[in-house]
Amino acid sequence: MDAILNELTEHFQLPLHNPVLIFSLVLFIILLAPVLLNRIRIPGIIGLIVSGIIIGPEGLNLLEDSLFVDVFSTIGLLYIMFIAGLELDLNEFKATKNKSIIFGFLTFSIPLALGFPVCHYLLGFDVNASLLTASMFATHTLVTYPIVSKLGVSKNIAVAITVGGTILTDTAVLILLAVILGSHTGGLTQEFWIRLGVSLVLFSAFMFLVIPRIAKWFFKTLESEKHSHYIFVLSVVFFSAFLAELAGLESIIGAFVAGLALNKLIPNSSALMNRIEFIGNSLFIPFFLISVGMVVDVSVILSGPMALIIAATLTVVAITGKWIAAFFTQLIFKFSKGQRKLIFGLSSAHAAATLAVILVGFNAGILDANILNGTVLLILITCIVASFATESAAKMVIRDGDDEVPAISGANSEQILIPIANMTNIDKILEFAVLIKDKKSSHPLSLLTVVPNTTEAEIKIVKAKQGLEKFIAETTASETNVTINATIDHNAASGISRTAKEITADLILLGWPQKTGFLDILIGDKVESILENTEKTLFICQFAVPLVDHKRLFVVVPPNAEFEEGFESWVNKLIKLSVELSIPINLNCTEDTHQEILNFAKRNKINLALNFHLFSKWEDFRKLLEQVNPTDFIILVSARRGYVSHFGQLDRLPAKLERRFPDLSKVVIYPR
Repeated sequence: MDAILNELTEHFQLPLHNPVLIFSLVLFIILLAPVLLNRIRIPGIIGLIVSGIIIGPEGLNLLEDSLFVDVFSTIGLLYIMFIAGLELDLNEFKATKNKSIIFGFLTFSIPLALGFPVCHYLLGFDVNASLLTASMFATHTLVTYPIVSKLGVSKNIAVAITVGGTILTDTAVLILLAVILGSHTGGLTQEFWIRLGVSLVLFSAFMFLVIPRIAKWFFKTLESEKHSHYIFVLSVVFFSAFLAELAGLESIIGAFVAGLALNKLIPNSSALMNRIEFIGNSLFIPFFLISVGMVVDVSVILSGPMALIIAATLTVVAITGKWIAAFFTQLIFKFSKGQRKLIFGLSSAHAAATLAVILVGFNAGILDANILNGTVLLILITCIVASFATESAAKMVIRDGDDEVPAISGANSEQILIPIANMTNIDKILEFAVLIKDKKSSHPLSLLTVVPNTTEAEIKIVKAKQGLEKFIAETTASETNVTINATIDHNAASGISRTAKEITADLILLGWPQKTGFLDILIGDKVESILENTEKTLFICQFAVPLVDHKRLFVVVPPNAEFEEGFESWVNKLIKLSVELSIPINLNCTEDTHQEILNFAKRNKINLALNFHLFSKWEDFRKLLEQVNPTDFIILVSARRGYVSHFGQLDRLPAKLERRFPDLSKVVIYPR
């Protein structure tokens, strides 16, 4: 008995040393802290930092700084910066870049200009400490973005320019951090500036020219090894962080740039993005936030008023600077009061980049414990203020009608049917379906296999379902549900048409025929039968290369397409595809059709990356095809016979595309 008690005592001796026990304790904190604080509407990030303070060396001393905690906190810090770069909507940023640049300048320069004299003259910090602390005021972390997403105002232009401004402010602050560290260690000599300039050029060239090419090759070569994709991404992140250090920059800059470099290759709705966010948000980032709390010295705060004075001063300056920046942004762009509050709420929360800057400065000896502790209190307060301000502003924007976005017909109940004739390229069709599926729809993707009505029909149904089940895991990883349907019919077209009616499908995705030369037979037989027997929107798809390898959508639309009932449906899908892949749309159509697409985007508050080319002479279709690039995704909008946008030449175009571009991805759309 004594031996057991001694062993237990040894395991629970403070601070804890057993790695299994340490890991268990941290996981329980990650599990419970956000859950408890969410009940009182406080962001979970605060609970994790406070938990770190409680269990840290200066709290209850349950844990001490160790290599174990150190490694995980470093991973978490780099992960935060990587996700910030990866999640940035580059199309949205390009569409609002001028407004984002102006807001980015205001939200960077005003807090910096306000913070430096306060830190230097009022608090008595030296120049480097004052500049570094003031630069921390310029950063902002989109902690409260889930609030605007949940309330449905994420498409408001105020949200778009705030998100776009993030890349400018954080990048500027991180470069300023490198300059301050250079000044602190050896002075800003000519050699320093030359080395910094050359390092930035070489590092940027490698990250934006070499890394994407390597990533494309890897994803294409090991396309079926999905788990290897995640390991590859992690390798790129940490190797990029190491390269940034070699270049004389901070590792967090490398992680952030890695996110930007891989941005177009990892769509937001993909299974890979889901894995990255899931593991980061579940494990690495919470570890980092807990480790931040562990470095807080509670005794410093309690020993005298200085830390509290510094914390109060930093918080007031940080909140005031962001409010002034939001106010001037409102005046310049004539935003409403609700939109101003929305910008302030989103940009006033200090977390990831702020922690990064202050921790680097503290470890370099530029900042003392008072500033570090004051910053942690600032983070707690600004996150609370930002969460309440954002929720109030979002409701105000909705109430005042600044974000009245008409619901796209049928979006909440969208049903997509995917008939499977063979297993070739089924993974690409599923990936495509996940990207274009409306996220508001609760209905799963429906896979369908049609079995001939013979004596062995039941056995074939079982085998067909077993063959399809192995492809579901990857789609489920992207949090998109899939169901498998099997039906018995005399021919595939009849079975597809009947099932589409039974499940009230809105969209049918069909694979392209595998053998060149059979397209005319297909169009004249199975597809023609489906077109005649259903009123559904039909996509005939061929994916020659991975979706992320495409550089633009080359879209050809017939005259009068805007008068078809399914016009808004396919336009919405193409816009979603463009956003997910971060590629522009090259639109070839009449001026009237172009204007209707712009009107659709305006009604739904969508920023389009669109290049319009007037095309109305269909006898010059061959000349139009000369403009197709090897990296284009060709999309031809066709029409059913007898409908307003149909004309005879349309029926022959799919065969021409097949012969002319056998190695390019193609989709032919027949609208509802």
